[in-house]
Amino acid sequence: MVNYIRHLEKISERFYEDTRLSPWHVSLYYGLFHSWNRYKFQNPISICRSELMTVSKIGSANTYTKCLKQLDEWGYIEYMPSHNPMKGSLVNLYIFDTTTDNSIDTTDNKTTDTTAVTLVRPSINSLNNRNNKTSKPNKGKTTFSPPPIDEVKDFFSENNSSIDQAEKFFNHFESNGWLVGGKAKMKNWQAAARNWIRRSEEFATRSLSSSKSASGNLNVNQNKDYSIPL
Repeated sequence: MVNYIRHLEKISERFYEDTRLSPWHVSLYYGLFHSWNRYKFQNPISICRSELMTVSKIGSANTYTKCLKQLDEWGYIEYMPSHNPMKGSLVNLYIFDTTTDNSIDTTDNKTTDTTAVTLVRPSINSLNNRNNKTSKPNKGKTTFSPPPIDEVKDFFSENNSSIDQAEKFFNHFESNGWLVGGKAKMKNWQAAARNWIRRSEEFATRSLSSSKSASGNLNVNQNKDYSIPL
């Protein structure tokens, strides 16, 4: 039996430590978790792409599919795509709260116990062992990983910017080692991308205004009488 609160506490701890995750991974997982809750924590669950994209606020189908595959690869879920438009894909959600409370769970159903064990991969158990060590984590310190170009393009598209601007942004920071202002190491590329989009829009607005102003300064007399001598 899944303990709702303990499971969310455990998964939040893992999210904090896992620097590979983006906001899209986290929001998609919570969307899957709430669907799992509606199914009374029975595995597997059938998923609807449009519903999950709406709940997790993901605007790109490519980002949605990539995040599902990476959550599967990194041991958070088991993704079983159907490849059939008439049949939904299936997802197994792993139980991260492995605490046993005998005073509450008095069921003799051995099938339930076996299911709980099979849903936890060996890689997840090794993560449990590492988390149980006495060494304290370095709170507040995160390791920045440059994003892939496809993820940058998806982000710019979702923020109503162009692929051309996405490529300019990626090439600029890829060439300078992902340094902000050429000095400080970048911590959040999404924030830098939003600033880039805002500045590009402001530059385009100023350029358009200057062009209109220049054309308005040309004083042309449309009613000139060319019969009058100069």
